[in-house]
Amino acid sequence: MTAVAATGVGSMPGGEPLAQNADNARAYDEALRVVLGELPGLPHLPELPGRGAVAGMTGRTIALLDGLGADLQPAGWRLTGGSSAGLDHRRATSLLNQDLDALEDLGQDLTGTFKTQLVGPWTLAATVERPRGDRILADHGARRELAEALAEAAATHVADLRRRLPGVTELLVQVDEPSLPAVMAARVPTASGFGRHRSVHPPVASEALSWVLGAIEDSGAVPVVHCCDADVPVDLLRGAGARGLSVDLDVLPASAYDGLAAALEAGEGVLLGVVPALEPDTPPTDGSVAERALRWLDMLGLEPSEQLVLTPTCGLAGATPAWSREALRLVREAARNIS
Repeated sequence: MTAVAATGVGSMPGGEPLAQNADNARAYDEALRVVLGELPGLPHLPELPGRGAVAGMTGRTIALLDGLGADLQPAGWRLTGGSSAGLDHRRATSLLNQDLDALEDLGQDLTGTFKTQLVGPWTLAATVERPRGDRILADHGARRELAEALAEAAATHVADLRRRLPGVTELLVQVDEPSLPAVMAARVPTASGFGRHRSVHPPVASEALSWVLGAIEDSGAVPVVHCCDADVPVDLLRGAGARGLSVDLDVLPASAYDGLAAALEAGEGVLLGVVPALEPDTPPTDGSVAERALRWLDMLGLEPSEQLVLTPTCGLAGATPAWSREALRLVREAARNIS
């Protein structure tokens, strides 16, 4: 059988919003060492949202944007209306650069494949506010501008990682789109909370995604889309240019199986969430995790292949440090068991 890989979704526990820089730097180094140690075949760039909003997945992606200023408000991230970054935007950029410096230092001998993450255009549009309030999702022009800026930022991020990790031969860029199904189904609330933003039709959703995914592929990296919603639009994501799909087996409906089988048969990756992100009352064994993945493949009529990657079901930010390490060990050993 061909080797099956294992990786993490992105976030890890650790850090405090009001901690000293040195303390948070030590927390990040520890998380990075755990990822590099437990996932030698496919490590990823950890996120530590416990350090505050500037270190969460939205803050880290805001940090990559050039030409779109943003700052934190009580309701979350908001564009400033100009190109100048606000204080929190600058803090997010500084923190990301520190994390990348740590990666360059601790990962200097990395070879093979590495994964990084950023938030996709539709989840950003559903999360970040316009300068005068309400979500970017409400403004067609602002949505387009955001997606174009994100495409440019993704390409720049890939180039930076290639410079920092010269031994890495393949780079995966995971585009996180947990809110995409809600965007398409008109489930995103307006600022007042009394209404819902209009649904975004599939061709429009696909177009904005294709700009970002295309920029990633044009930069020589592999675009992967992560969506842990039960309504993950598999065919739309593949049509927009995703060369890999990251999904949660716990919520995945049978209706998505055909699309994922087609992806595997086409040589595209499927990152399958099979280990709980939070420690359950009865933790699984690596054998039971492997058996579950094999049963799923059997339902598809497929054999294990290098296109299959096992992951936790979601990010591990809410897990204890002990469980986060154990979850990564479980996916690594389960992958080894079915290879």
